[in-house]
Amino acid sequence: MSLAYETILYDVEENIATITLNQPDLRNPLSGDSTAELVEAMKRADEDKEIKAIILTGAGKAFSAGGNLNGFKKSFETPVPQLHKEGRKSTELFKLGATIKKPLIAAVNGPALGGGTGLVAMCHIAIASSKAKLGLTELKLGMVPYVILPWVRRAVGERKVMEMMLTAEILSADQAKEINLVHRVVEPENLMEEARKVAKTIASHSPLAVELALDAFYNTQQMDFMKSFDYLSTLRIVSFRSEDLKEGASAFLEKRAPNWKGE
Repeated sequence: MSLAYETILYDVEENIATITLNQPDLRNPLSGDSTAELVEAMKRADEDKEIKAIILTGAGKAFSAGGNLNGFKKSFETPVPQLHKEGRKSTELFKLGATIKKPLIAAVNGPALGGGTGLVAMCHIAIASSKAKLGLTELKLGMVPYVILPWVRRAVGERKVMEMMLTAEILSADQAKEINLVHRVVEPENLMEEARKVAKTIASHSPLAVELALDAFYNTQQMDFMKSFDYLSTLRIVSFRSEDLKEGASAFLEKRAPNWKGE
């Protein structure tokens, strides 16, 4: 199944949605239009009960080169209230990463710079082609990686994100893996196969358990350490009384594949 968008592609196969940034001639920028379409497509996949995982990738040679420079030029003449309104679109995209209930897998096919690096850091699992390059290059343009900073900080840590931001250095895929910005590096021809393999593994698990796992991770991340145990203990009750746990236990004992209901 494919749905029509102007700046992205949306395809569904075997319970996996693949969202592809599709402006290869522009190196797949995160413009106002593409950001809005990304948000809409991700929400669509998140609300579709048949979708078990989401893959984000780019068409052509780049994953995403970040912001659109022509768009930046236009901003010089744009009224501040309108700039604020447009900026909230990108903010919505990066906030969505912390509330989405379906796993996000980045298949980083090429350069992912600036906002593209932020998008990779936002994904729950990131797999990169050996040809990928990542980096916070904003300071080279007289900018700051504002909205993506929380995600990159969470991925690589305080000291490393400071170095990345101030030097604006571009990292190879292997260097990105060393600092946990991506999880795996594969040859270009194996990228989508590896991404789909990971997506299928996740899709084989209980949808409810996957959703609860993301809930547990994000809602306790900034929580007081001792209070986090209370929250997780309460959340655990949902699992204990779920149909999926009953099915999982029965399937294990009966040595068969489980038939998940997501309830």
